Amino acid sequence: MLFLIKKKENLIGVGSSPFSSNKTLATLFFYFPQIINKAGLPRMNIKSLSKVDLGFFPTPIVTLSRLSTVLGGPEILMKRDDLTGLALGGNKTRKLAFILHDAIAKGCDTVITAGASQSNHCRQTAAAAAQLQLECHLVLGGQAPDTPNGNLLLDTLFEPKIHWAGQHRKGEDIPKITKALAAQGKKPYVIPYGGSSELGAYSFVNALEELETQIETNTLSHLIFASSSGGTHAGLMLGKALLNKQYELIGINIDKGETDAVPFDQFIINLANKTSQFINANITFSHDDLILNSDYVGEGYGVVGEPEKEAIALMAKHEGILLDPVYTGRAMAGLIDMIRSGKLTQQDKVLFWHTGGAPSLFAYADKFKH
Repeated sequence: MLFLIKKKENLIGVGSSPFSSNKTLATLFFYFPQIINKAGLPRMNIKSLSKVDLGFFPTPIVTLSRLSTVLGGPEILMKRDDLTGLALGGNKTRKLAFILHDAIAKGCDTVITAGASQSNHCRQTAAAAAQLQLECHLVLGGQAPDTPNGNLLLDTLFEPKIHWAGQHRKGEDIPKITKALAAQGKKPYVIPYGGSSELGAYSFVNALEELETQIETNTLSHLIFASSSGGTHAGLMLGKALLNKQYELIGINIDKGETDAVPFDQFIINLANKTSQFINANITFSHDDLILNSDYVGEGYGVVGEPEKEAIALMAKHEGILLDPVYTGRAMAGLIDMIRSGKLTQQDKVLFWHTGGAPSLFAYADKFKH
């Protein structure tokens, strides 16, 4: 390791990104950030953030060769964040690792967050809180069902306090619950919808560093993923800029709604800029830097249509991999359509980021009857 650090002049040139595309140096950045910083490697003045250990990383990358053959399309790789390990996995584990470290560092004893009744984020938050022995409050949209299933069933096993909020699935009721908890002597920590804060977004800067240790990313033409609460998208934008990568970053929009009364595209840009400032990256983003494909929102959030059902069936049949009906099913449906329409060709090389969510399949059983 010391030899590699000493030879850093040969690995990163003048004017290059603070994160090298060289896999050896990227591996050092990922596994030994404190040592690398002390060695004086040029990471500008980017802040180094701490996290708690919640999952299994790096998550694997697989090639979807059979799906590519069936579609007559490009080479397709998949980053398996459905295998992060926490409560059946998902990308929110990455965000929570940084967010909950911050909560503990601030002396908080209670966490509160919000989502839909089948929220993957809420499932993983409840599990992480149980692991770290924090009191957990979930503010869920809708009404309590007679029999919980899918993610909600798993939520109940972790024993959080569930507050049913009707139409308010994005945390609109959190302020009054937070106030009530504080009045009880608790020290609550609010986790934004989807974990989409600067800390949550930063986790996907870290995730792209991880990706650099696994494959030669300069051969990728596209990176495609589900974009819903904005943190993953903002973090990937910032990580791509820091790494100076040329692939096209395409978020498939999942939800017709807005976030905090701000149009979703503007929310992503704002969060990318705030995260950049937060870690001292000094990169500014505009609408020219954002690709948010809204062609596949269908009837809206959580409404499963034929494209999602086909994508889930194709992945299960040909690759033995489960997608979820809300996020990855819709994002994969978008990828499939882009192949069929000629927007992605056999000359391309695509990485699909699987963000997890398969437990919600059980809640949509009636949509998959043959």
